[in-house]
Amino acid sequence: MTGVSLGAACAIARKFPWKDYRTFADVGAAQGAVAVQVALAHPALTGTGFDLPVVRPVFEQYVASFGLGDRLRFQPGNFFTDPLPAADVLVMGHILHDWDLEQKRLLLRKAHAALPAGGALIVYEAIIDDERRTNTFGLLMSLNMLIETAGGFDYTGADCAAWMREEGFRKAYVEPLVGHDSMVVGVK
Repeated sequence: MTGVSLGAACAIARKFPWKDYRTFADVGAAQGAVAVQVALAHPALTGTGFDLPVVRPVFEQYVASFGLGDRLRFQPGNFFTDPLPAADVLVMGHILHDWDLEQKRLLLRKAHAALPAGGALIVYEAIIDDERRTNTFGLLMSLNMLIETAGGFDYTGADCAAWMREEGFRKAYVEPLVGHDSMVVGVK
């Protein structure tokens, strides 16, 4: 996942207004590429990598290789069965497209519940352009998800922003990151 996420992680570290926040949690953190890039770019932030317990040694070793063990910690959990970590910002990268619409909305609802007022959710992946004409990679990824998962599919920025607003986020916007990836940001 680090190879797939590193470019987007660097862009998120640059493009999101991190100065307005103190804490973050990467939900489905894997090795920790997003957490490490954000922490490297913003020394005042502390973060959490949230993932299945088996991921802990991989995350902790990667974080330690950057000397960030004092600012980044691992929290084991399952995002469907456990509460999401409390933080000012939650990040979900390459997560929502794995699941059907009901599960996507459940994860957005859980994120909203975990965030404080003014907190933000960053969802990033190969967001399909609203006209469904230019992000060929996103369209092909959606086809791939339909083949490989029980109900997963990729979606447009407008789709995700609408789901966020329906789950209680007061504002949502889309911002391109790098290559075929974009982020949809929801503010509570």
